[in-house]
Amino acid sequence: MPENKAAFLTAQNAPLDVKLAPYPNPQDDEVILKNHAISLNPVDCAQQKLGTAFPWLKFPAILGCDVAGQVVAVGSTITKFKVGDRVAGYHMGTFQDYVPVKEHSCAKVPENISYEEAAILPLCLSVAVKTLFHPEYLALDLPTPDTKANGKVILIWGGSTSVGCNIIQLAKAAGFEVITTASPRNFEYLKKLGASQVFDYNSSIVKEDILAAVKGKIVAGSIANGGLEVSQYASIVETCAAVALSSPKNCTLLPLTMVPRFELPEGVETKFVVPLSTDKELSSWIYNNYISGELANGNFIPAPEAKVVGHGLEALQSAMNTLNAGVSAKKIVVTM
Repeated sequence: MPENKAAFLTAQNAPLDVKLAPYPNPQDDEVILKNHAISLNPVDCAQQKLGTAFPWLKFPAILGCDVAGQVVAVGSTITKFKVGDRVAGYHMGTFQDYVPVKEHSCAKVPENISYEEAAILPLCLSVAVKTLFHPEYLALDLPTPDTKANGKVILIWGGSTSVGCNIIQLAKAAGFEVITTASPRNFEYLKKLGASQVFDYNSSIVKEDILAAVKGKIVAGSIANGGLEVSQYASIVETCAAVALSSPKNCTLLPLTMVPRFELPEGVETKFVVPLSTDKELSSWIYNNYISGELANGNFIPAPEAKVVGHGLEALQSAMNTLNAGVSAKKIVVTM
């Protein structure tokens, strides 16, 4: 059995500690990946800072949600993957050499996509799919090869974030016009991903500009995606709510990717978006059936761009520090 190591969080605010970890034998519905690349997410930094504020976090904990690697073992009921396949997947606990991933939470990586590019996708792709298509959220129709433009518009605040980049591409594929916000240096990048208009989120009149852009249109979704800008959360939600309520057919459910700790606008219901981990049907659609082909034919781009900042488990703490310091239109990646 191979030796497995992991980067453990042993206490709140403690630096990651690399040491031996149990080798994960696959459950019936799991594959085991030899880790080739890990991408980092804001939730990783939040868990390190806040510790047991996350009720499921028990020390010592293995953080990380995104992984790309090669299948080295499969469970007894696995039908979609085999040993040797290149795979990217979502799992809570990817900061280790060997990672177990549920079959419905991993996707084959086509040859035109590197492990580093593939690793940036799983978690934020999951959140994007949940936001747009899950019946408890916006409940939009899934994209198909026959999907045509439907004349409806979606606002995603924070388009250059990982969640934002995925929502732009998925919503465009599903037939929607996509409007987003970003800093001006990222405008053209987001338009290449599929956004029709991009507004400067630091503008004093951004709310008025977006309302003018959607005037008379049916707003199918207005998504409040605040990233790490905690001080801006209330104003982000206020603007997104105004856009939702401006529609001839009010879209009163406002998906949030941040926890609201402020007074919410009247007239809308807010709902925090969690990943697809237990939603097997929708998870299998995006990972097992949809995304690999779209990556292979170039219709879907791993975005934002991967920024490799180190190699090996020992580089993860430095990578966490880099993410904490702030990045724009980049996804922090550590190769293995």
